Amino acid sequence: MNSVFFWLSKLAWLVIAPDSLLLILVLVVWLLLWRGKNRMAKRLLGFVAIAMLIVALFPVGEWMLYPLEKRFPANPALPQKIDGIIVLSGAEDADLSAAWNQVELGDGAERLLAFQALARQYPKAQLVFTGGSSSMVNQASKGADVAKRLSAQMGLDVSRIVFEREARNTFENAVLSKALVKPAPGQNWILITSAFHMPRSAGIFCQAEWPVIPYPVDHHTRPGNLLHIDLNLAGHLGGMAMAIREWIGLAAYYATGKTTALLPQDCAPSAANRS
Repeated sequence: MNSVFFWLSKLAWLVIAPDSLLLILVLVVWLLLWRGKNRMAKRLLGFVAIAMLIVALFPVGEWMLYPLEKRFPANPALPQKIDGIIVLSGAEDADLSAAWNQVELGDGAERLLAFQALARQYPKAQLVFTGGSSSMVNQASKGADVAKRLSAQMGLDVSRIVFEREARNTFENAVLSKALVKPAPGQNWILITSAFHMPRSAGIFCQAEWPVIPYPVDHHTRPGNLLHIDLNLAGHLGGMAMAIREWIGLAAYYATGKTTALLPQDCAPSAANRS
């Protein structure tokens, strides 16, 4: 069933991604013109042009990401005793790393930087990196392998780290990692991932009965400056795609019972009770 969910989510996104929809609309305009339906083609083309202008000028993606990124505080208060630290994959470019035989990272590298810092701050904590490949066609290159190589290069003792390398999505991150490390009730575990992705991630871990302390990084919004205007179609379109994908993911995971709420909250003990 998890494989069906994985494949359906990937195939659906190929169609509903903003850049895919834009391409589909342009093709529809071309077909309308080819069939002589000029008035309808002009109306649709006008809609596409106005939509692109709005996206180019305004940070629509930031507006959609901000409610997700402010859900959990940055730099949260942490207890003195931490039993474990989990980081979700996503920053590693496993294909490029394999092609060039060196560590290649993309967006979200802050996840690994925070993991390194917290691992040194809590030297007795169990460390977990979770993530394989989210590709539909290439499962040979794994994010965990890139993270292991980077950790060794940065001087972190890789024998401390459990590398879970089969997860294809966030649900599998939680389920497969829990099966590997078997966390005990009452332990303090930190979860590191990108801020916009933290609500869904925290909800999934809570649903899996693994309470975690959310530690969001890799922010994409600027509080207090959400109304700025600049001409950046590619950047704004990318941010909007990221936001739409995450909101759809939240809805899909909630509808299928994989997370605790449409917009989950922290299920870990409060900071005041952590010790």
